Amino acid sequence: MESKHIKDALQHEAWRALRIMSEFVDATDTLVRVGPAVAVFGSARTAPDRPEFAQAVDCGRSLVGRGFAVITGGGPGIMEAANKGALEAKGVSIGLNISLPFEQKPNPYQSIELTFRYFFIRKVMFVKHARGFIIFPGGFGTMDELFESLTLIQTLKIVPFPVILVGKKFWEPLLAWMRTTLAEEFKTISAEDFDLFRVTDDVDEAVRLIDDVQSRRQLWAPNLPRFASDPPLAEEEGIRQGVHPRRHLQGDAAMGLDNLE
Repeated sequence: MESKHIKDALQHEAWRALRIMSEFVDATDTLVRVGPAVAVFGSARTAPDRPEFAQAVDCGRSLVGRGFAVITGGGPGIMEAANKGALEAKGVSIGLNISLPFEQKPNPYQSIELTFRYFFIRKVMFVKHARGFIIFPGGFGTMDELFESLTLIQTLKIVPFPVILVGKKFWEPLLAWMRTTLAEEFKTISAEDFDLFRVTDDVDEAVRLIDDVQSRRQLWAPNLPRFASDPPLAEEEGIRQGVHPRRHLQGDAAMGLDNLE
């Protein structure tokens, strides 16, 4: 017989699952109505007098000029700057805010504002509803979004989309470590993985690269395999289904290669 403690715990976890489900439903119901969007990431600590802040304002404005909505984390710093540029350009400016133990003040430039309890749901929404990531200098959260996107593209779980790093001075030391330590010394990534993203100091170039993929149907990371099931871009939560790891079959069918275009 189950103890009262176990029953209470099961009931608590059941309600947690429903809360998670409701957060997914609410966010999806809102964002599915938005057209093509681009996510802009960067530090919440970037001050308005920093050049990166001005660049992010220009980025938001330029994205709207190309017909994109802008999605950020809804906070201050780079997020505020990108939302500001988007809203001032009379575009759709979305903030995916997060509830934290300390107060996160939402920036005032959001035409659509959502608040999430769970980071992982918020991250799914960024990937599912963005046609590209533009990533400015930032901290742990920014790095999390960067490597999340690269992991999903590298493992073929999502259709490759543009990942563009803005600010060569900031990013080059990290990329140098990735080349020498990850790729060359420990061989934990391949040289081809550096084709999954671009680095630039030019915001206009970053926006153009995304527009080339969205409007002109240019392939991002063209050396990666494409699958017949790719269009439309999103399947289930925005990811490819893949092959179950315990399906012990041999040949191309087991790897999903029979669906290659």
